[in-house]
Amino acid sequence: MRLRFYAFLIHLLGSCLLAIAAFYLVFFIWYPAPLDKAVGVSGVVLLLVGVDVVIGPLLTFTVYNPKKKSLRFDLACILVLQLVAFTYGMATLAAGRPVWLIFNADRFDLVQAYEVDNRHPERIPEIYRSPSWTGPRWVAAMPPDSIEERNRLTFESVFAGVDLPQRADLYQPLDTANAAIRQRALPLDELNKFNDAQEIEKILKRWPEADAFLPMMARVRPMTVLLKKNQAKVIAVVDIRPWEE
Repeated sequence: MRLRFYAFLIHLLGSCLLAIAAFYLVFFIWYPAPLDKAVGVSGVVLLLVGVDVVIGPLLTFTVYNPKKKSLRFDLACILVLQLVAFTYGMATLAAGRPVWLIFNADRFDLVQAYEVDNRHPERIPEIYRSPSWTGPRWVAAMPPDSIEERNRLTFESVFAGVDLPQRADLYQPLDTANAAIRQRALPLDELNKFNDAQEIEKILKRWPEADAFLPMMARVRPMTVLLKKNQAKVIAVVDIRPWEE
C-alpha cells in the first residue's frame, strides 16, 4: 500500500508541474487577461488540467501493484494516454490563441489563430505570415482598393465566413489607421450606459491616460479598448461592456 501511495504522489507531482507550465503558457502568454474571458478559454483549461492532474494519478493509484507482471505496461499506457490527451488539449488551445487585435472600420476585432485566412499565403506581406506565439499583435485591416476585390470580399464574408479581419493580406500597421481611430473613438461617459458606474470608475483609475474607447468584438464576450484619443494610442483592453447586451 505504501508503494502505491508513493507512486501516486510521484505521478501527482509530475502532473502538477506539467499543469503549472501549461497554466502559465495559456493565461500569461497565449491568452493574457482579459482575452481569456473574451474567447471563453477558462473552461477548456480547467478540463485539461483536471484530466491531467486528477485522472492520471488516480489511475496510477488504482493499477499499481508491485506483484503484477503487467505493471510496467499498465503504467506506460497510462502515461502515454495522459501525454496524448495533454498534447491534444494544448494543440487545441494553441490553434485558438488570439493572434491579432485588428482595427476594422469603427471597432476592433479579436482574431484567433484558426480564423486567419491562409488560402493565398503569397499575397500576405511577410510580416503578417507568421502569427505571434507570445500574445496578439495590433494591426489595422483596410478594404481592398478595387471594386472587384471588394465585391469578392463581401461574397466570401457571406458564404465562406471570411471577412476583412480574417484577411491577413489586407493587414497594415495600426498607425495607418490613426485618423480613423480618432474619428471613431467614443467618449468614456458612454460606458456608463451599459455598466455599473462604480465598476467603471474603479477600472479607469488604473488607466488615467485613457480618455476614449472603441468596442472590441470577440467570439464569446465583447470588450472595450481604452484609447488616448489625440494620439490614437491603445492603452488597454478591459472587461467592460461596450454596448447593450
